Amino acid sequence: MQQALFFDDVYKALDEVVKSLGGSKRVGPKLWPEKSPDAAARQLADCLNSARSEKLSPEQVILLLRLGGEAGCHTAMHFICGEAGYAPATPVTPEGEMAALQRQYIEAARAITQIAQRIEAAEART
Repeated sequence: MQQALFFDDVYKALDEVVKSLGGSKRVGPKLWPEKSPDAAARQLADCLNSARSEKLSPEQVILLLRLGGEAGCHTAMHFICGEAGYAPATPVTPEGEMAALQRQYIEAARAITQIAQRIEAAEART
């Protein structure tokens, strides 16, 4: 499915994410598990309609961004970054996160070793 590149507002950008996730009947119940699938889908459609008073909570927007990112749809995140004056966000892959954590671990282990050596040297002087 070809994703749109430009949006008039955040609601349309988030709607693109919902479409990429299979539509409001699939996504609505993830936002409102206590509602029936049809009621949750209607609620989501209302929240994504800028003319309606119903709106998503910040936590629900973040959930949509996360689910969209996992599905490879970054359009809403890029829209938000552009509107807020930021460069487009770069998605973090599990492999990239693991590599970053491994680098941090190695750096921390080196720092601890250096601290331990300095402690030993200071003890030897006293």
